[in-house]
Amino acid sequence: MSEPIIAVERITKQVQDSTGTLTILHEIDFTLAPRQSAAIVGASGSGKSTLLSIIAGLDTPSTGTVKLAGTDLFTIDEDARAAVRAAKVGFVFQSFQLLGNLTALENVMLPLELQGRSDARVLAREMLGRVGLGERLSHYPKVLSGGEQQRVALARAFVVQPAVLLADEPTGSLDFATGETVMSLMFELNREAGTTLVLVTHDRAIAARCDRQLTIEAGRLV
Repeated sequence: MSEPIIAVERITKQVQDSTGTLTILHEIDFTLAPRQSAAIVGASGSGKSTLLSIIAGLDTPSTGTVKLAGTDLFTIDEDARAAVRAAKVGFVFQSFQLLGNLTALENVMLPLELQGRSDARVLAREMLGRVGLGERLSHYPKVLSGGEQQRVALARAFVVQPAVLLADEPTGSLDFATGETVMSLMFELNREAGTTLVLVTHDRAIAARCDRQLTIEAGRLV
């Protein structure tokens, strides 16, 4: 049995507001093996995106820990967490998060350049071809459709061959047909790359395509 690539251990997240202590997540526990896919589902405000941010080490829990590829994220400092993310994690967001002043090619090259890769241009060009945007390399985000922007985001996420892909409502800004196309592409790329996928969604049909569904209700795993 291989070691889990993600181990979430007794994660609780509390914040203070005007009424006192608000518990967003309560004692969340689960593990994922390499190559597994899991959907985190639940109503709006249930804590799904907060959990994803904690798995990424972008947010810190009140108690508990996350081990990502064997590294305990909350025993290291933010610079070390950023290094783990750069080496191990790809991200896909609802709002695409492309840099508007960079072309599609430059957006996909960016994470490779941050790793110091001399073949960034070649790999980025190949990856954009793989997602069907070989003719759009020099286009800026503002002239791309939502579906095209999300395909650029997929290319950027997968080009570094991450061990883990974290996706937060990746079809939330897309119409149904475009969303279906993007999701099929994401699952296909995920299988090819052997990546572990954690997907936040409120869409049960999308969740059903994952190996596991983790349902959160009022901050608890049910």
